[in-house]
Amino acid sequence: MSNALTLECVTSEHPRSGSLITFSQFLVISLHGLPKFVTFTRGPLNIPVPRLLPRRIPLTPYLIQVGLFYTISLLNNLAFGYSIPMPVHIIFRSGGLVISMLMGWLISGKSYTISQVLSVLVVTAGVILTTLSSNQSHRTADITTFDSHRYLQGIAILTLALVLSGFLGVVQDKTYASYAKSTPPDAGVRRADSSADTKAVVLPDIWEESMFYLHFLSLPVFFSVRKDLTMQVKELFTSATMLPVPLLAARITLPTVLPALLANTLTQLLCVAGVNRLTTQVPALTVTLVLVVRKVVSLVLSVLLFDGANVTWGMLWSGASLVFTGTVVYTVSGSAPINREGRREKKE
Repeated sequence: MSNALTLECVTSEHPRSGSLITFSQFLVISLHGLPKFVTFTRGPLNIPVPRLLPRRIPLTPYLIQVGLFYTISLLNNLAFGYSIPMPVHIIFRSGGLVISMLMGWLISGKSYTISQVLSVLVVTAGVILTTLSSNQSHRTADITTFDSHRYLQGIAILTLALVLSGFLGVVQDKTYASYAKSTPPDAGVRRADSSADTKAVVLPDIWEESMFYLHFLSLPVFFSVRKDLTMQVKELFTSATMLPVPLLAARITLPTVLPALLANTLTQLLCVAGVNRLTTQVPALTVTLVLVVRKVVSLVLSVLLFDGANVTWGMLWSGASLVFTGTVVYTVSGSAPINREGRREKKE
């Protein structure tokens, strides 16, 4: 929830900083995971040479996920530069529940009970009600100032990101189902140097590996948007609002939004770690449901703390109640989808 708050702080002042935000997040997460996946061997002249540890999952599934993951993150952040208000972002991302269910049915051959389908629809309706309850009068007035063509471009970007997110969930489901069983949690490799001594190295958990490679392998892709990154960094450090910071005997000025950007990257690290770990434990639809509930709680708290004077309370609490009811029904009905043979699937 703090990640969403800091994101809004940055984009409200710098709406075109999507590439910079995404790159900062990917870089911090990659640097965090690098020590766990790098080992050193003795090279020529006894010089330590770094190399990556063996992977539990082959490179090809990662490359497919990297392409989807990078594109989704970039599209979602780019949409802020197309006059798309935060409530509309939340509404679109709530549609991920329906998209995830459709993808599971169309591509993976999963079937869902009536209770599961109804609970997803109830949660989606609850998210829409909760979102529309906030700041109705302000949003209506602001929409008239929007560039309609640019606004529709932003909607198209969010729609594409939504469909790709559903497809990514299917790919991750299939990847973990294929490789989780073949790589036990305590799997290790023998690390050897130029001498006869060897030392056992325990590989990180599969969710840590996935988290690291999805971000690490995406970093070279940012070379294609290097001009945008350079421009956004310049805009950030030439901002009208600068904060004087004493540094030893000197005094420098930094953008006031920089702490929010730093907080966003650090909270993103925590969020991504939780989501990746959850993805290995439950189906993609359940992961999406958890994320949607998190967004709704964030929105309700935001309204209560900052926007209580401009809210339709009946819609707010009705929407929140629908989200809660739909989540309970989904949980009681069983989170695992049913395959075409009628058996409930299990995640290893």
